[in-house]
Amino acid sequence: MITTPAPTMARALPAEYRQRLRGIAREAAFPQGARLFEEGGRADRFWIIRTGTVELDMHVPGRRAAVIESLRHNELVGWSWLFAPHAWHLGAEATTPVRAYEFDAEAVRVMCAQDPAMGNAVTRWVGDVLAHRLRAARTRLLDLYAPYGAGGHR
Repeated sequence: MITTPAPTMARALPAEYRQRLRGIAREAAFPQGARLFEEGGRADRFWIIRTGTVELDMHVPGRRAAVIESLRHNELVGWSWLFAPHAWHLGAEATTPVRAYEFDAEAVRVMCAQDPAMGNAVTRWVGDVLAHRLRAARTRLLDLYAPYGAGGHR
């Protein structure tokens, strides 16, 4: 798996935008084993982890779900809320008790539409996280399913 962390909100967004987002955040908690979302479900919120671990997984027909990445403190859980059709591309499960900040996707999209500079910054941040997750998914799936560890040869 990829060892470098995805960009965090704290590193990616100017303080003004972080403060505006925190103003609409609410606290959320998930017990160990709770599913935050399932592939194909409606992506209407996202989270920033405060404590705990969330695993992203991908449905693989005829097999157990493949764990793509483990997310921890300050990491973004969910990016599908920003891009139409606003449906989850992966699933997510709390592997420990999790405390997080939860954001209403529609409210954030409205904020971004009203302030194009903020919208650009949020889109760039989420896009960078998405690129990181795609690399992680490719590496993990090659490690799991390619013959003889083919993931390390490309």
